[in-house]
Amino acid sequence: MNAQLKYLRPDAVSKLASMELRARLVVEGFITGLHKSPYHGFSVEFAEHRQYMPGDEIRRIDWRVYGKTDRFYVKQFEEETNLKSYIVLDTSASMSFASDIQKSKEKRITKLEYASFIAASLSYLMVQQRDAVGLTCFDSTIHTTVPPHATKQHLRRVLIELERLKPGTTTNSAAALHQLAERISRRGLVIVLSDLFDDPAKVMAALKHFRHDHHEVLVMHVLDPMERSFAFGTDAVFKDVETGETLTTQPYHIQKAYQDAMKEFIEKYKRECRENSIDYILLDTSTPFDVALLNFLNKRQRLG
Repeated sequence: MNAQLKYLRPDAVSKLASMELRARLVVEGFITGLHKSPYHGFSVEFAEHRQYMPGDEIRRIDWRVYGKTDRFYVKQFEEETNLKSYIVLDTSASMSFASDIQKSKEKRITKLEYASFIAASLSYLMVQQRDAVGLTCFDSTIHTTVPPHATKQHLRRVLIELERLKPGTTTNSAAALHQLAERISRRGLVIVLSDLFDDPAKVMAALKHFRHDHHEVLVMHVLDPMERSFAFGTDAVFKDVETGETLTTQPYHIQKAYQDAMKEFIEKYKRECRENSIDYILLDTSTPFDVALLNFLNKRQRLG
């Protein structure tokens, strides 16, 4: 495997020393993958440029880029941004869950680690493309807010906040999302990273609040593979990480009922997001990071 492409794998990225390094190598691996794959239509080579538009000053045209592309691009200054994005990250206690890797003594990374790596990579990619990015983190309430900007200095602040994250308390996704919707004044793209373990009706009402205010919304539903399969082989004690309650059971006796309930839970979010023009993507902590980044670029391209 190409050395850069391996950093699209969660297990490889988790071993890196800092959030900044993780973000950079994930994005570099992603761009390498775009060039080596059948993906078309994405222009990430000229992140410091945008296409020439009527009214732009001729002296700002980059003639070297014109020589390579046969298209007119102008240099884009730091303060110019095409889009404001708000990354909204669930840090509640349920996001701290990580299952064992079957036939291995190792654990997977937690949902919070996985989501924070995606948040860091998206932030890095956006700032490279001169889009403004902000960060909001919540559990039962909003506890971290970084307003959107598009400078490299600002990116470092976002990455530092992601590096410091710890799992919090019980979740109240709906209340936190409503609170954030009231705070955002300028229309933009809201990217929610969460396991969505809350009342779906209340969460959807909060997501529709963003749409009512004319924001675009992309939901990245982050689960652990075991939360989807429930493929525990022996008797197990389950502990609710938010309430501390425990339950001893034989998983194989209830596996089918659990899988049916989980499928219904996921399908409800998929259906209601689609009906409300909200983009939805299902991820688990073993999914390579290019899946999330490609979905973001698809959304970004549609927004123009």
